[in-house]
Amino acid sequence: MGHAVSAGSGPDAGPARLLRLFEGHRLTPTQRRIAHCMVRRAADAPFLSSVELAELAGVSQPSVTRFAVALGFDGYPALRKHLRDLTPAPAPSGGAHNEYQQAVQEEIENLRQLAAQLADTGPVIRAGGLLAGSRPLPVLGLRAASAQARGFAYFARKVHPDVRLLDEGGTMLADRIDAAVRAGATALLCFALPRHPREVAEALEYARGAGLTVVTVADSAFAPVARHSDLLLPAAVGTGLAFDTACAPMLLGRVLLEAMCDALPDAQARLEEFDTRAAARGLFLD
Repeated sequence: MGHAVSAGSGPDAGPARLLRLFEGHRLTPTQRRIAHCMVRRAADAPFLSSVELAELAGVSQPSVTRFAVALGFDGYPALRKHLRDLTPAPAPSGGAHNEYQQAVQEEIENLRQLAAQLADTGPVIRAGGLLAGSRPLPVLGLRAASAQARGFAYFARKVHPDVRLLDEGGTMLADRIDAAVRAGATALLCFALPRHPREVAEALEYARGAGLTVVTVADSAFAPVARHSDLLLPAAVGTGLAFDTACAPMLLGRVLLEAMCDALPDAQARLEEFDTRAAARGLFLD
């Protein structure tokens, strides 16, 4: 990887761009294998998923993520976006994707990556147990992540006896964490999405200092909140539109809800009780 290749607009332009991208980085043998694979498949490289690239290179999907980080990117989606910005998208058999379709395709790929990640159920089951055992359960999400935290808290309250939503920052945030700890909380669930507010990292550091175990759903295992989390579960966000899309983090939150329900012995009874009350009150039209 140490030789330079001149760039151009001909058939060798793609490999040349990739070689320039890799130059100046000390890559491990596994990472060099990924780099060589991308050079060989230069025309396809900007459109390969991390799973597809891992299979082509004969490495693991996490190795592809570490490779992207070694090149200075937040993760593989950021590397792929960089390559796509330099390369015109190919026209699929059914016609070229417009920008809206491409954003949907990116989210579909994020969900595929989440599905592959969930093949190992251990982290989610562990997280579900931690959340179920915390009474009360504080759920933190600020700015872009507030919708994820609010959605989780809405459903969690149907099965968990005491869920406390922390979706507003400011000087009262530490006070609310203190109150949860005094009431018996042992864990905190955080949703952390770009752009990452500084006060989220500060709140997590404070929560851990207060003795809480922090479970975080973040857009990347390398997110700024990672070092303040005891258990981090990554779920990528889409970046194809002006504002990020967060289908994968939302779905991962629902998966955590399921794992928490499995760890709560009275979850089903609580759901049935709610349905009975809802029917008596005529809450819903269907």
